[in-house]
Amino acid sequence: MWSDTFNKVEQGLAQGPLCWVEVMDSRGSVPRERGAWMAVFADRVAGTIGGGHLEFDAIDRARSLLRGWATPGEQGSQGGQVATEHQHRYPLGPSLGQCCGGVVMLRFVLVPQGRMDMLRERLQPPRDCVALFGAGHVGHALVRLLCNLPYRVMWVDSRDSVFPEEEHELVQCEYSDPVQSAVADLPAGSQVLIMSFSHAEDLEVVAQCLGRQRQHGDLPYVGLIGSATKWATFRRRLRERGFSDAELDHVTCPIGVPGIKGKEPEVIAVAVAAQLLQRRSAAPTRNQGNL
Repeated sequence: MWSDTFNKVEQGLAQGPLCWVEVMDSRGSVPRERGAWMAVFADRVAGTIGGGHLEFDAIDRARSLLRGWATPGEQGSQGGQVATEHQHRYPLGPSLGQCCGGVVMLRFVLVPQGRMDMLRERLQPPRDCVALFGAGHVGHALVRLLCNLPYRVMWVDSRDSVFPEEEHELVQCEYSDPVQSAVADLPAGSQVLIMSFSHAEDLEVVAQCLGRQRQHGDLPYVGLIGSATKWATFRRRLRERGFSDAELDHVTCPIGVPGIKGKEPEVIAVAVAAQLLQRRSAAPTRNQGNL
Protein backbone atom coordinates (compact mmCIF):
# COMPACT_ATOMS: atom_id res chain seq x y z
CA MET A 1 0.00 0.00 0.00
CA TRP A 2 1.03 3.60 -0.60
CA SER A 3 0.44 4.37 3.08
CA ASP A 4 2.54 1.34 4.11
CA THR A 5 5.46 2.58 2.01
CA PHE A 6 5.11 6.05 3.51
CA ASN A 7 5.20 4.56 7.02
CA LYS A 8 8.27 2.44 6.21
CA VAL A 9 10.18 5.47 4.97
CA GLU A 10 9.09 7.63 7.90
CA GLN A 11 10.07 4.98 10.45
CA GLY A 12 13.41 4.30 8.78
CA LEU A 13 14.32 7.97 8.47
CA ALA A 14 13.63 8.47 12.18
CA GLN A 15 16.44 5.97 12.86
CA GLY A 16 19.03 7.10 10.32
CA PRO A 17 19.69 8.76 6.95
CA LEU A 18 18.57 7.36 3.62
CA CYS A 19 19.55 7.58 -0.01
CA TRP A 20 16.65 8.50 -2.26
CA VAL A 21 17.08 6.89 -5.70
CA GLU A 22 14.90 8.22 -8.49
CA VAL A 23 14.56 7.73 -12.24
CA MET A 24 15.39 11.19 -13.63
CA ASP A 25 15.12 10.31 -17.30
CA SER A 26 15.04 7.30 -19.59
CA ARG A 27 15.31 6.37 -23.24
CA GLY A 28 14.22 3.22 -25.00
CA SER A 29 12.91 0.15 -23.21
CA VAL A 30 13.34 0.49 -19.43
CA PRO A 31 11.86 -1.22 -16.33
CA ARG A 32 10.25 1.88 -14.77
CA GLU A 33 9.07 5.32 -15.79
CA ARG A 34 10.44 8.75 -14.92
CA GLY A 35 9.70 9.55 -11.29
CA ALA A 36 9.89 5.94 -10.07
CA TRP A 37 11.85 5.74 -6.83
CA MET A 38 13.15 3.73 -3.93
CA ALA A 39 14.42 4.75 -0.50
CA VAL A 40 17.61 2.92 0.45
CA PHE A 41 18.63 2.58 4.09
CA ALA A 42 21.65 0.80 5.52
CA ASP A 43 19.56 -2.30 6.22
CA ARG A 44 16.36 -2.03 4.16
CA VAL A 45 14.74 -0.72 0.98
CA ALA A 46 11.30 0.78 0.39
CA GLY A 47 9.91 1.20 -3.12
CA THR A 48 11.40 -0.03 -6.41
CA ILE A 49 12.90 1.26 -9.63
CA GLY A 50 12.14 -1.96 -11.48
CA GLY A 51 14.16 -4.74 -9.91
CA GLY A 52 16.85 -6.76 -11.66
CA HIS A 53 20.53 -5.90 -11.87
CA LEU A 54 19.77 -2.21 -12.34
CA GLU A 55 18.13 -2.06 -8.93
CA PHE A 56 20.77 -4.26 -7.29
CA ASP A 57 23.56 -2.03 -8.59
CA ALA A 58 21.69 1.13 -7.60
CA ILE A 59 21.19 -0.19 -4.06
CA ASP A 60 24.92 -0.97 -3.78
CA ARG A 61 25.78 2.51 -5.05
CA ALA A 62 23.30 4.13 -2.66
CA ARG A 63 24.71 2.28 0.34
CA SER A 64 28.24 3.16 -0.69
CA LEU A 65 27.19 6.82 -0.75
CA LEU A 66 25.59 6.44 2.67
CA ARG A 67 28.79 4.92 4.08
CA GLY A 68 30.87 7.72 2.59
CA TRP A 69 28.48 10.29 4.01
CA ALA A 70 29.18 8.94 7.49
CA THR A 71 32.89 9.77 7.24
CA PRO A 72 34.25 12.88 9.01
CA GLY A 73 34.60 14.74 5.72
CA GLU A 74 30.90 14.48 5.03
CA GLN A 75 29.61 14.97 8.57
CA GLY A 76 29.09 18.65 7.92
CA SER A 77 26.47 17.90 5.28
CA GLN A 78 24.42 15.66 7.51
CA GLY A 79 24.97 17.72 10.60
CA GLY A 80 23.89 20.83 8.72
CA GLN A 81 20.77 19.06 7.46
CA VAL A 82 21.67 19.57 3.79
CA ALA A 83 20.91 16.91 1.19
CA THR A 84 23.70 15.76 -1.11
CA GLU A 85 22.92 14.74 -4.69
CA HIS A 86 24.69 12.47 -7.20
CA GLN A 87 23.72 11.22 -10.66
CA HIS A 88 24.58 8.10 -12.62
CA ARG A 89 23.77 6.89 -16.14
CA TYR A 90 22.93 3.20 -16.65
CA PRO A 91 22.92 1.63 -20.14
CA LEU A 92 20.73 -1.47 -19.82
CA GLY A 93 22.96 -3.87 -21.70
CA PRO A 94 25.10 -6.97 -21.09
CA SER A 95 27.21 -5.30 -18.41
CA LEU A 96 24.13 -5.19 -16.17
CA GLY A 97 22.85 -8.55 -17.27
CA GLN A 98 19.79 -6.90 -18.82
CA CYS A 99 18.72 -6.83 -22.44
CA CYS A 100 16.16 -4.01 -22.30
CA GLY A 101 18.34 -1.91 -24.58
CA GLY A 102 17.39 1.40 -23.01
CA VAL A 103 19.23 3.94 -20.89
CA VAL A 104 18.25 5.13 -17.40
CA MET A 105 19.54 8.21 -15.62
CA LEU A 106 19.27 7.91 -11.84
CA ARG A 107 19.75 10.52 -9.21
CA PHE A 108 20.86 9.67 -5.70
CA VAL A 109 19.93 12.11 -2.95
CA LEU A 110 21.30 11.64 0.56
CA VAL A 111 18.66 12.73 3.06
CA PRO A 112 19.63 13.42 6.69
CA GLN A 113 18.07 11.53 9.56
CA GLY A 114 14.74 12.98 10.64
CA ARG A 115 14.25 15.17 7.54
CA MET A 116 10.90 13.69 6.52
CA ASP A 117 9.80 17.16 5.43
CA MET A 118 12.10 16.79 2.40
CA LEU A 119 10.18 13.72 1.22
CA ARG A 120 6.60 14.26 2.31
CA GLU A 121 5.38 15.76 -0.97
CA ARG A 122 7.16 13.09 -2.99
CA LEU A 123 5.67 10.27 -0.92
CA GLN A 124 2.16 11.64 -1.19
CA PRO A 125 1.58 11.84 -4.94
CA PRO A 126 -1.45 13.66 -6.35
CA ARG A 127 -4.51 11.46 -5.91
CA ASP A 128 -7.51 11.52 -8.19
CA CYS A 129 -10.88 11.64 -6.46
CA VAL A 130 -13.20 8.72 -7.17
CA ALA A 131 -16.83 9.18 -6.13
CA LEU A 132 -18.21 5.70 -5.66
CA PHE A 133 -21.97 5.28 -5.32
CA GLY A 134 -22.75 1.89 -3.86
CA ALA A 135 -21.30 -0.14 -0.99
CA GLY A 136 -22.21 -3.60 -2.19
CA HIS A 137 -19.85 -6.50 -2.88
CA VAL A 138 -18.22 -4.86 -5.91
CA GLY A 139 -17.99 -1.53 -4.12
CA HIS A 140 -16.15 -3.08 -1.17
CA ALA A 141 -13.77 -4.98 -3.46
CA LEU A 142 -13.08 -1.83 -5.47
CA VAL A 143 -12.37 0.33 -2.44
CA ARG A 144 -9.84 -2.23 -1.20
CA LEU A 145 -8.03 -1.88 -4.54
CA LEU A 146 -8.23 1.89 -4.81
CA CYS A 147 -6.67 2.33 -1.37
CA ASN A 148 -3.51 0.76 -2.83
CA LEU A 149 -3.54 3.05 -5.88
CA PRO A 150 -3.18 6.82 -6.36
CA TYR A 151 -6.81 7.59 -5.53
CA ARG A 152 -8.90 8.93 -2.69
CA VAL A 153 -12.48 7.75 -2.47
CA MET A 154 -15.72 9.48 -1.57
CA TRP A 155 -17.96 6.48 -0.92
CA VAL A 156 -21.71 7.13 -0.94
CA ASP A 157 -24.68 4.92 -0.09
CA SER A 158 -28.25 5.41 1.12
CA ARG A 159 -27.71 2.66 3.70
CA ASP A 160 -25.58 3.78 6.60
CA SER A 161 -25.00 0.26 7.92
CA VAL A 162 -23.14 -1.06 4.88
CA PHE A 163 -19.84 0.77 5.37
CA PRO A 164 -16.85 -0.83 7.14
CA GLU A 165 -16.61 -0.20 10.87
CA GLU A 166 -13.15 1.35 10.45
CA GLU A 167 -12.74 4.00 7.78
CA HIS A 168 -9.49 4.00 5.77
CA GLU A 169 -7.57 7.28 5.79
CA LEU A 170 -8.07 7.62 2.02
CA VAL A 171 -11.81 6.88 2.12
CA GLN A 172 -14.61 9.22 3.14
CA CYS A 173 -17.87 7.34 3.78
CA GLU A 174 -21.02 9.39 3.17
CA TYR A 175 -24.54 8.34 4.11
CA SER A 176 -26.95 10.12 1.76
CA ASP A 177 -30.71 9.60 1.46
CA PRO A 178 -31.68 10.22 -1.24
CA VAL A 179 -28.35 9.04 -2.55
CA GLN A 180 -28.32 11.36 -5.58
CA SER A 181 -28.27 14.45 -3.36
CA ALA A 182 -24.57 13.79 -2.72
CA VAL A 183 -23.70 14.60 -6.34
CA ALA A 184 -23.87 18.34 -5.68
CA ASP A 185 -21.13 18.09 -3.05
CA LEU A 186 -18.61 16.06 -5.07
CA PRO A 187 -15.22 17.72 -5.51
CA ALA A 188 -14.70 19.18 -8.96
CA GLY A 189 -12.86 16.72 -11.18
CA SER A 190 -14.29 13.64 -9.46
CA GLN A 191 -14.48 10.44 -11.46
CA VAL A 192 -17.88 8.95 -10.70
CA LEU A 193 -18.64 5.24 -10.48
CA ILE A 194 -22.28 4.20 -10.00
CA MET A 195 -23.08 0.73 -8.67
CA SER A 196 -25.84 1.04 -6.07
CA PHE A 197 -28.11 -1.82 -4.94
CA SER A 198 -31.01 -0.39 -6.96
CA HIS A 199 -31.50 0.41 -10.66
CA ALA A 200 -33.80 3.22 -9.57
CA GLU A 201 -31.01 4.77 -7.48
CA ASP A 202 -28.52 4.27 -10.30
CA LEU A 203 -30.80 6.16 -12.69
CA GLU A 204 -31.21 9.10 -10.31
CA VAL A 205 -27.47 9.37 -9.69
CA VAL A 206 -26.75 9.31 -13.44
CA ALA A 207 -29.36 12.02 -14.00
CA GLN A 208 -27.85 14.21 -11.28
CA CYS A 209 -24.35 13.73 -12.70
CA LEU A 210 -25.50 14.68 -16.18
CA GLY A 211 -27.28 17.73 -14.79
CA ARG A 212 -24.13 18.83 -13.00
CA GLN A 213 -22.05 18.12 -16.09
CA ARG A 214 -24.41 20.28 -18.15
CA GLN A 215 -24.08 23.14 -15.69
CA HIS A 216 -20.44 22.94 -14.62
CA GLY A 217 -18.67 20.41 -16.88
CA ASP A 218 -16.50 19.27 -13.98
CA LEU A 219 -17.13 15.50 -13.85
CA PRO A 220 -14.68 14.11 -16.42
CA TYR A 221 -15.83 10.50 -16.07
CA VAL A 222 -19.21 9.00 -15.21
CA GLY A 223 -19.26 5.21 -15.21
CA LEU A 224 -22.29 2.98 -14.64
CA ILE A 225 -22.11 -0.71 -13.81
CA GLY A 226 -24.42 -2.88 -15.88
CA SER A 227 -25.09 -4.41 -19.26
CA ALA A 228 -25.69 -2.80 -22.63
CA THR A 229 -29.37 -3.64 -22.19
CA LYS A 230 -29.51 -1.75 -18.90
CA TRP A 231 -27.88 1.26 -20.49
CA ALA A 232 -30.28 1.20 -23.46
CA THR A 233 -33.18 1.38 -21.02
CA PHE A 234 -31.51 4.19 -19.07
CA ARG A 235 -30.79 6.16 -22.25
CA ARG A 236 -34.45 6.07 -23.23
CA ARG A 237 -35.57 7.26 -19.81
CA LEU A 238 -32.92 9.97 -19.67
CA ARG A 239 -33.86 11.22 -23.14
CA GLU A 240 -37.40 11.59 -21.81
CA ARG A 241 -35.95 13.85 -19.11
CA GLY A 242 -34.43 16.11 -21.74
CA PHE A 243 -30.85 14.90 -22.02
CA SER A 244 -29.36 14.88 -25.52
CA ASP A 245 -27.50 11.98 -27.11
CA ALA A 246 -24.28 14.01 -26.84
CA GLU A 247 -24.81 14.38 -23.10
CA LEU A 248 -25.65 10.70 -22.70
CA ASP A 249 -22.46 9.75 -24.55
CA HIS A 250 -20.55 11.12 -21.56
CA VAL A 251 -21.62 8.05 -19.57
CA THR A 252 -19.53 4.87 -19.80
CA CYS A 253 -21.58 1.69 -19.52
CA PRO A 254 -20.59 -1.11 -19.14
CA ILE A 255 -17.52 -0.15 -17.11
CA GLY A 256 -14.14 -1.88 -16.87
CA VAL A 257 -11.51 -2.78 -19.44
CA PRO A 258 -12.86 -5.22 -22.04
CA GLY A 259 -11.74 -8.81 -22.35
CA ILE A 260 -11.72 -9.71 -18.65
CA LYS A 261 -14.13 -12.57 -18.03
CA GLY A 262 -15.79 -13.30 -14.71
CA LYS A 263 -18.51 -11.75 -12.59
CA GLU A 264 -16.91 -12.21 -9.19
CA PRO A 265 -16.77 -8.87 -7.31
CA GLU A 266 -12.96 -8.94 -7.20
CA VAL A 267 -12.70 -9.58 -10.94
CA ILE A 268 -15.07 -6.73 -11.75
CA ALA A 269 -13.17 -4.47 -9.35
CA VAL A 270 -9.85 -5.21 -11.06
CA ALA A 271 -11.34 -4.43 -14.49
CA VAL A 272 -12.80 -1.13 -13.25
CA ALA A 273 -9.61 -0.09 -11.45
CA ALA A 274 -7.63 -0.89 -14.61
CA GLN A 275 -9.90 1.40 -16.62
CA LEU A 276 -9.33 4.22 -14.15
CA LEU A 277 -5.58 3.68 -14.39
CA GLN A 278 -5.79 3.78 -18.19
CA ARG A 279 -7.45 7.17 -17.96
CA ARG A 280 -4.85 8.38 -15.49
CA SER A 281 -2.01 7.21 -17.73
CA ALA A 282 -3.53 9.02 -20.70
CA ALA A 283 -3.72 12.30 -18.78
CA PRO A 284 -0.98 14.94 -19.18
CA THR A 285 2.23 14.18 -17.27
CA ARG A 286 1.99 15.36 -13.70
CA ASN A 287 4.57 17.57 -12.06
CA GLN A 288 6.80 15.31 -9.99
CA GLY A 289 7.98 18.17 -7.79
CA ASN A 290 11.48 18.80 -6.50
CA LEU A 291 13.38 17.15 -3.70
